[in-house]
Amino acid sequence: MVLAEGRRRDGVAMTARPMPLTYFKRFRMEIDLLDRDFQATLPPGYWFESWDASLVLEHASAKFLSFRTEVDANVFPCLGEEQGCRRLLREISRKDGFLGEATWLLQYRFAPGEPRENVGTVQGIRDRGGFGAVQNLGVVPSHRGRGLGRSLLFQSLTGFQQRGLRRAFLEVTAQNEAAIRLYERIGFRKVRTVYKAVEVAVAATV
Repeated sequence: MVLAEGRRRDGVAMTARPMPLTYFKRFRMEIDLLDRDFQATLPPGYWFESWDASLVLEHASAKFLSFRTEVDANVFPCLGEEQGCRRLLREISRKDGFLGEATWLLQYRFAPGEPRENVGTVQGIRDRGGFGAVQNLGVVPSHRGRGLGRSLLFQSLTGFQQRGLRRAFLEVTAQNEAAIRLYERIGFRKVRTVYKAVEVAVAATV
């Protein structure tokens, strides 16, 4: 167990306390990509932008707005910070297995002449076993309930198919029941349960 470092804050001594671990239950879910036709459709005003390195900040903005108030920001603290999302995007895009075909940005414009909004993102990686790995699928809360998450996922899965991959997977926190229901409707099945340990800092004044 890691110890929190002692320090002073506003003249008050802070003692070192153990950093307790919280365990989050997560499911690995897989889907067979053979003989599947994933047709992504979008409501008016929305469109997909294919991957380009110049769009890192746009992807990061969509990721941050999608995850900052969600349980996954506790599981993966970088998702709760805009700078953390930028670092994560850059790390993912530099991986050997990164697939631009499975990485998409979802944007929205209310009306012609209005500014565009970054409202969704997904990244795709080919893992060492040859599986497609869906990374950080997220839709901004104000744009949920319109089938956008499903369409983003379809875009990513189609990208895996284009690269000849036969199977894909993702991991989802067990508390995210709405996402699990969506994945199951599409055809994903739970194949493994994993637990993510997260350290929570606790400090006591003396």
